[in-house]
Amino acid sequence: MAKDYTALTRDISAYIGELRRAQPEPMQAFSALAKGASAEGAVDKKTKELIALAIGVTQRCDGCIGFHAKALKDLGASRDEIAEVMAMCVYMGGGPALMYAADALRPFDQFAEAA
Repeated sequence: MAKDYTALTRDISAYIGELRRAQPEPMQAFSALAKGASAEGAVDKKTKELIALAIGVTQRCDGCIGFHAKALKDLGASRDEIAEVMAMCVYMGGGPALMYAADALRPFDQFAEAA
């Protein structure tokens, strides 16, 4: 079944907002962690997002895949870069990673079409 990652990320974002209102302190801490971890440093932001997408694939996290694919589109990543990283996911994760790696191209395409 094909997933609509634009709708999925929009829906999750709404519920993250509700969780942020219900639990502001832990959500602020998570946001600070995300901001610090993804900040430009020895490793550039695009590379960090490619790593995050790969982790989302190997952890089978649809929301992670959607959000990081969108971030990569916004950072100017190419579909070829994503495909190459997905090959590493398959290499390291075997068959289950292959299923998610193939699907990880879909949100990038959906966000690119929506732009």
